[in-house]
Amino acid sequence: GLILINTCSVRENAEQRVWNRLRQLRYFKKKNPDLIVGLAGCMAERLREKLFDTEDLIDIVAGPDSYRYLPSLVAEAGSGRKAINVRLSSCETYSDMLPAYPCHDGITAFISIMRGCNNMCSYCIVPYVRGAERSRNPESILKEARMHFESGSREVTLLGQNVDSYKWTSGDNTMEFHSLLAEVAAIDPRLRVRFTTSHPKDLSDELLKTMAEKNNICKHIHLPFQSGSNRILRLMNREYTRGDYMSRIESIRRIIPECSVSTDIISGFCTETDEDHKETLSLMEWAGFDFAYMFRYSERPGTLAARKLRDDVSEEIKIKRLNEIISLQNSISRKSKKNDLGKIHEVLVEGYSKRSKEDLTGRTSQNKVVVFPGENRKKGDYVNVFIEKCTSATLAGRII
Repeated sequence: GLILINTCSVRENAEQRVWNRLRQLRYFKKKNPDLIVGLAGCMAERLREKLFDTEDLIDIVAGPDSYRYLPSLVAEAGSGRKAINVRLSSCETYSDMLPAYPCHDGITAFISIMRGCNNMCSYCIVPYVRGAERSRNPESILKEARMHFESGSREVTLLGQNVDSYKWTSGDNTMEFHSLLAEVAAIDPRLRVRFTTSHPKDLSDELLKTMAEKNNICKHIHLPFQSGSNRILRLMNREYTRGDYMSRIESIRRIIPECSVSTDIISGFCTETDEDHKETLSLMEWAGFDFAYMFRYSERPGTLAARKLRDDVSEEIKIKRLNEIISLQNSISRKSKKNDLGKIHEVLVEGYSKRSKEDLTGRTSQNKVVVFPGENRKKGDYVNVFIEKCTSATLAGRII
């Protein structure tokens, strides 16, 4: 038997869940000594040979660029030897490895358009475990998008650590992200296109204009700002200022007035003061984010911040500031949802509501979740929904 766990290292909590799962596997390994247990992905890249010290539990350690070698790694482990490949590649994008079958819920699918990252944000482990940025061949991306559409998907999300820096060069021809986005959208007007994540220093007006021109490119941008303090942004090595970020938000509002914006926020980064924290809160109020992923700072071993900065904000203060951020964002999100009351949104039906088989759920172009009575509609249908009620998280309405 073989058990492979694909892992993430971005946050400590993700690794903790893997350790918990490994503890559960000890029982199966004791009952079946021939069972091969492998760890793949970013946690494997970060911890490498150290993982073999886990009570003789792990047999394979495979970094994120070694998946082509999994058959030989499994064979090596099967012969009784520990198997490891954590070499990072400067060119691997898995562009010729399409899913053998659609691995999604039938309506929404995800397509990786690039790997790695060239930004060296001081708190982030990604460049160390995923390697340098490299873009995938656009023909391969378009082929996968068509495959998903033909198998029933009605929405694809293009994925990259920083999609705005996507760039493919072949001979004299260069394709940047806004052109790739337009080509994916041209596959069929019934195919919705989303993307994530954008970086404030690379988000271009060309991209915003492409979004405005194409109805089936969803009007939502995830644009992490992390902190509202210029001093903290410098320590984070984010390569933009508070003013730069505000300028990008103003461009979004000008070019795509109906666009929603979500973000990431870190509380309690190294040396953060109350004044820095207040600047984060004031930027949140100014921007009026529709949604936010909010975290307290967690030092990741091996990062620039771990090597050069002191994690000197107490857990108590981190949690206090995070709670203030969450409370403010909940208030802003409620206002955002209230603005949708009385409006009609086109919604892609994604399935039944978790609370009732009488109701369906889906998302607007702006990535807001809507719940509504089914009326014999099915997954994959587009419906126009009149918004009648809201909470800070969800819209509710009826089909018209």
